[in-house]
Amino acid sequence: MSALNNVLRLTIKELWSLRYDPALAFFVIYSFTIAIIVPARDPGAEVNNASIAFVDEDRSQLSLRLRDSLRQPYFRAPDEIPIERVDQAMDRGEYTFVVDIPPDFQAKLLAGRNPVVQVNVDATAMSQAFIGSTYLTQIFTEEIVRFVAGRSSQRHGLADAEIRVRFNPNLRGFWFVGVTQIFQSITMLALGLSGAAAIREREHGTLDHLLVMPVGPAEIMLAKIFASGIVILVGSYIALRGIIGWMLSVPLAGSVGLFMAGTVLYVFAVSSISIFLATIARSMPQMGLLVTLIVIPMLVLSGAITPLDSTPLAVQWIMKLTPSPHFVELTTAIVFRGAGLDVVWPFFAAIAVIGAAFFGASLAFFRRSLAAAAQA
Repeated sequence: MSALNNVLRLTIKELWSLRYDPALAFFVIYSFTIAIIVPARDPGAEVNNASIAFVDEDRSQLSLRLRDSLRQPYFRAPDEIPIERVDQAMDRGEYTFVVDIPPDFQAKLLAGRNPVVQVNVDATAMSQAFIGSTYLTQIFTEEIVRFVAGRSSQRHGLADAEIRVRFNPNLRGFWFVGVTQIFQSITMLALGLSGAAAIREREHGTLDHLLVMPVGPAEIMLAKIFASGIVILVGSYIALRGIIGWMLSVPLAGSVGLFMAGTVLYVFAVSSISIFLATIARSMPQMGLLVTLIVIPMLVLSGAITPLDSTPLAVQWIMKLTPSPHFVELTTAIVFRGAGLDVVWPFFAAIAVIGAAFFGASLAFFRRSLAAAAQA
């Protein structure tokens, strides 16, 4: 009970110190709000409300179907313009895409003569030009296939591929971007807060005060982990429920409580790594450099940005010794696939084992640094 009381009082002290650090408080709020909203709503990675014009020289049933197949949110309602305005409109940048349906397009298609639809693309709109032209090709191909199949009594081909997209049927990228940003915010704050608190104790001279108090190294470490963990957990819950679920309208398929339980283990593991780095660093700039060397691989190679299977096998084994890829798998399974504990328990176990190992190593180094400080 005495040890728990010491941890509680030290945790309150750490939380109280956040009140006198407005820059850090602002960074925490920013990490769980603006840092999530801005990347998730950035349309640069997707085709969104692209401007398009339609030149219909065929005036057939098929050409009308092709024009009507262009819908929001990918494309605006297409403007119909004459063929004489195409060059002028493209030169002025009025449209990103101009589609030209040639004369007798439907008749030539039904006669098996393979007519061509001309799609003019303004490649200066780099973020939408390539992906948008791919979308147009897919949309027009599907419409033409359905039209020909409805007109022909004989189906061509031996088999059809029926694609079913699960967990994100509309392929909306911001669903994953928002959750990825939460993971990044949790990782950066967990790596920074606990270690920075330990470094501040040394730089401000308050570590000497702790050495003369009846508290042990484990109690000091747990207090710093608990304090940063409380801040991160509150921010994570608000971000998941308020930003992801309410503001971005991303459906949360699984249990939020189960996700928060996994976040508790992940914060414990990463905070232990942070304190381990703080025992090596001798100043806040050194701590910042060490965190930079660790956080970039943990974010880039965790599987949140690109699948872990795409990396070399040696990198996969090294990353599995860190908690980040296990937490990414856990988060994706719970939030998007609605997985329960029976599915994600191996990730919980892996994070717990890695966290316990780093906590033990951090405690040993922390005791050594406290002993050195006491002798000095």
